[in-house]
Amino acid sequence: MKFMRGLAMWSRLKQRGGALTRIARALRVFVPMLGDVIIGRYRPVPWAACGWMAVALAYLIMPFDIIPDVLMLIGVIDDVFIVGWLLTRVDRSLAPYRRWKGMEPPDAAP
Repeated sequence: MKFMRGLAMWSRLKQRGGALTRIARALRVFVPMLGDVIIGRYRPVPWAACGWMAVALAYLIMPFDIIPDVLMLIGVIDDVFIVGWLLTRVDRSLAPYRRWKGMEPPDAAP
């Protein structure tokens, strides 16, 4: 029985792998993009990516949550899901920057 639950969990993780990849890529690309914007090398400014990142950081910092963190595991899990979803939005907003930087082919879909 435990083995079957383990397989089901592994299957769900594989399905979510794309989201985890997008989250990691968003975190890896956002800071260099911000540097290029500040220096003036990259225009137009990707306001959507900056906005989504600000919302994600604010959600982590603000004491108000959908599920309070006092409910230990559940409160932290909702933070992970919501911030993860916001970071996937950041990643989508950074597609033009990644194409400009040569990180993905010009004909790649956003």
